[in-house]
Amino acid sequence: MGPVLGVTLKGIEAIPIDVEVEITGGLFVIAVVGLPDAAVKEARERVRAALRVNGIHLRGRIALNLAPADLPKVGSLLDLPMAVGLAMETGAVRLAEPALFLGELAMDGRLRATKGAVPAALLARKMGVPLYLPPENAREVSLVRGVKAFAAPDLGALLGHLAGECSLPPVLDSSLDPDDPPADPDLCDIKGQAAAKRALEIAAAGHHNLLLVGSPGSGKTMLARALRGILPPLTDEERLETLLVRSTLGLRTRPDRTRPYRIVHHTASTIALCGGGSALKPGEISLAHRGVLFLDEFAEFHRDLLEALRQPLEDGTITVSRASGSVTYPARVLLVCACNPCPCGYWGDPVETCRCPAHVLEKYRNRLSGPILDRIDLHVSVPRLTPEELVCLEGQHGPSSEEIRRKVSVAREIQQERWKKEGFHSNAEIPEKLVRTGIKLSREVRPFMVQAARGMRLSGRGISRVLKVARTVADLRGSPEVGVEDVCEALAYRKGGVTGDSA
Repeated sequence: MGPVLGVTLKGIEAIPIDVEVEITGGLFVIAVVGLPDAAVKEARERVRAALRVNGIHLRGRIALNLAPADLPKVGSLLDLPMAVGLAMETGAVRLAEPALFLGELAMDGRLRATKGAVPAALLARKMGVPLYLPPENAREVSLVRGVKAFAAPDLGALLGHLAGECSLPPVLDSSLDPDDPPADPDLCDIKGQAAAKRALEIAAAGHHNLLLVGSPGSGKTMLARALRGILPPLTDEERLETLLVRSTLGLRTRPDRTRPYRIVHHTASTIALCGGGSALKPGEISLAHRGVLFLDEFAEFHRDLLEALRQPLEDGTITVSRASGSVTYPARVLLVCACNPCPCGYWGDPVETCRCPAHVLEKYRNRLSGPILDRIDLHVSVPRLTPEELVCLEGQHGPSSEEIRRKVSVAREIQQERWKKEGFHSNAEIPEKLVRTGIKLSREVRPFMVQAARGMRLSGRGISRVLKVARTVADLRGSPEVGVEDVCEALAYRKGGVTGDSA
């Protein structure tokens, strides 16, 4: 492999590209080969102008080969390595060792930010070579430990550094902001809804999927937003996973350890949610990796979109396959759904009367039934507040988000310690084998579960998910053993507020 290396992206993975240059006599022409897309081909003029600004004039027939030749090259990531390769061929600079270059060139030689900086940094660290990139990408690269990186404001500064005429400052490792933003809204500011708040605590502690069902104005959306404030901070490993996805799309990174929170509108397409398209981009479910994916008006989503969620919710990854290729993205999300109990929204409401005919109500319930509901651990009814609760303005309404977050963080630490040998972070992630062998049950739980499974018609997956939730409830109270009271609370959340008993 030559000294000038670039990268192209395949999913969230950076693939090294060897830039080879040949200049011969003849009429001036620049040919780029190696399956370049339109953006890579257009780089010829940007590279030529940037080099001319720095006193390097190109002449003759120029061939740029981007190896491996059978791998498609996409985007403007290869502008900078192509310019450095041409500068080397003209004798303007020499490279003593291989280096990785990343960046889009402006016509005047400035370096513009580009996507893929974090995957490129991981590749440079793995290969043991330095990475040169635009200043706008330095912040995200500084969060990758152990990489030797330099930020160049323009092509001239980079060429001067390579020629030994000046030195670029290295990108230093930076730490994240230790102070996460305050919870908004705070749980103590939400009136009533003690049962729903308890469900949020369990969902945050064990990373369990949650369904909120209630009349319009009962506070479902506010409760879902409050969930973000009680989630534990991202670990270093989880932080890097989220950085990879965001960097693949060129999105900015947050300076703290707050978990992702993505809200998807019910008119979104399957590609927008799951990923895909001609460039095989990650979707919302991957952007919410290690965080919350909130689907409001859950019953209004298209059936094919909801069915597409089944596999990633089970596996924690999603594979996007198109004619141009196949990539796998991470998709370990905490799914939170909110919906009304019926089309008019007032079925079971103590104040308003439901106006939905029986056949309309049955059709609405059928849209929410099936395997997708079986993958939601906590089904919670959110009742309308009484006038007395609504006009209560003084004092706090229960523990604050900060207090709940401390409890949740302790429970998460217990789970990470328990499952670290198997590589899992929370109770919701463990497979069926660990449910049978890794969850310590008290003597009374097994006969109790047999009766409950028979009475509630629980499926195998339903039993497994009940035990996972019970394990989380026991972790929240610091018990090494799952008791009957933990299972009882977990079973209470298997009652679907829309579909009745959920198997």
